[in-house]
Amino acid sequence: MGRHRGNADADEADYPPRRSGRSRRRRGRGGAFVALAAAFAIIIGLGITGWVLIDRSGGCGGQDVPLSVAAAPELAPVLTQAASAFNSENHGVEGRCVRVEVRGVDSANVAYGITGAGPTIGDTDSDVWIPDSNLWPKIVKRDSGEATVTDTGTSVARSPLVLAVPEKAAESAEEAGEAPSWQNLVPTGEPESGDYDVRLIDPVRSSSGLATLALIHGAIGGGEESKPALIAALQALQQGVAADEEAAFSSLSGGEDGDSTPVMVMSEQAAWRYNSEHGDSAARVSYPEGGSYTLDYPYVLRTSDPLVLQAAEEFRTALTDPQTQESIRAEGFRSSDDQADTGVLKEESGFRSEAPENLPTPSDSAVDSLIQAWNQLKLNSRVLTVLDISGSMAEPVPGTGMTRMGVTSRAAVEGLTLFPDDAELGLWEFSVQINNDLDYREILPVEALGADVDGGTQRDVLSGALSEVEPKPDGDTGLYDTILAAYREMSRTYKSDRVNTILVLTDGNNDDDQSVSLDQLLATLKEEHSQSAPVSVISIAFGPDIDPEPLRQIAQVTNGAAYSTDDPTEIGEIFLKSFALRIDEGGDEEQ
Repeated sequence: MGRHRGNADADEADYPPRRSGRSRRRRGRGGAFVALAAAFAIIIGLGITGWVLIDRSGGCGGQDVPLSVAAAPELAPVLTQAASAFNSENHGVEGRCVRVEVRGVDSANVAYGITGAGPTIGDTDSDVWIPDSNLWPKIVKRDSGEATVTDTGTSVARSPLVLAVPEKAAESAEEAGEAPSWQNLVPTGEPESGDYDVRLIDPVRSSSGLATLALIHGAIGGGEESKPALIAALQALQQGVAADEEAAFSSLSGGEDGDSTPVMVMSEQAAWRYNSEHGDSAARVSYPEGGSYTLDYPYVLRTSDPLVLQAAEEFRTALTDPQTQESIRAEGFRSSDDQADTGVLKEESGFRSEAPENLPTPSDSAVDSLIQAWNQLKLNSRVLTVLDISGSMAEPVPGTGMTRMGVTSRAAVEGLTLFPDDAELGLWEFSVQINNDLDYREILPVEALGADVDGGTQRDVLSGALSEVEPKPDGDTGLYDTILAAYREMSRTYKSDRVNTILVLTDGNNDDDQSVSLDQLLATLKEEHSQSAPVSVISIAFGPDIDPEPLRQIAQVTNGAAYSTDDPTEIGEIFLKSFALRIDEGGDEEQ
């Protein structure tokens, strides 16, 4: 009321001087009547809309309270509109108006900006953070315990993961008859094994990609016995991974790829946005049986300032009101109650009005191990294979019609399919004194499999060499000298952007009397092993006469692995197990 008294005093200062006598008394009674009527009007007005007057008077006085909001880029446009409406309504806290500013920032960019665990671009600071999934705040809490990150429990929007297939491929996929599920979507790396070519966005930068890994891992199952299948799936997924959403859209618009059906895992909203932008190459969506993971766009606080927290609460309330939620649905999202706008997410494109069953969020440990596995497998391999050609490799393998050398060579050729063209592989053979006084001989230097070599590729030449290698009659096994020489060669040529490994394939024990002893070899490897430039020795030994202990000790000092089997036909499966070593905490492994 003070503001109104001040205005009245100002008005009186402009009036002419008052006259004495009755005239003055009449004017006084008239002024009193007017003042009383005005007072009644103000009281009545306050009774009807007093909360608006008080809030706006108090809320907009003094300096504004700025509220910075970093939101997932796809959600930022509609939140910007909501912020504009919010600001125009002059919401106030403690006598000051709240002014909200929304900007789109990649969710992974913010997470890595807080934890320092990855590269970031631009400013990632904000008072409120609305990532696309609560996976990111969990990662931040795990990796940066000191950061202020408080999940309010509010989901601003929701969008379950779906399978997007080019429209021209959708009919043929539907004719196949089998409804997609995470079980039959597990990639094996063998195109002939199924009709689906599953693709995802890089899980290091995308929660839809990370959730896809978790769902596929869940379909495969846990335990040591399932690890080779997981490695095969991860390697297959890496062959068609999209670096970001733009690349995913480009891949999806490419249509059919050979005889397979490209299936891109993305959110409903991303699929709707893709169709909105690619009318001439629209996609049809489907929902995996058994449920899916849902991006939940949590409202996360990154401030401890009491005044800013009040401002954040005001905006949180505004985002959950019916009108704002309706606007969110109009942009292809589901509202916080999982309701969809069927005029936007249309049935003719495969969308469903009812939300799929929501599968649980992966645990912190599962997220950590999957990211670690993905990163380590993505790091390109650099492998020197040393192949035993001693006389015992000519012995037959019962039930195969092949020799040990034949079985080993075939397994090695099949193992080549696990590597991309930019992986680097080379080949040595070894016995005793096959290269003057040396027990080893280089057949092919370590080169990228896609490199041009003698009119073909390194892959072609290596495959041919493995198929043509022959055992040395009556040749002995110069194992220790060969391992030491191979270790020094790989250390000398070490590449920091790759996993540098020596793969030893042998059916015998060291029987070169003139070679270094096991103790000398172990001492030398331990002395020369470098934590900054590590080279691991992985060995696969087979045959009834193998003593696995020396190879196990070699693996231990080089952080490698030692595998042994009586059956050479198991070498192919062991190849996959050797890749699984990359996602273990470390240490040697014996089978």
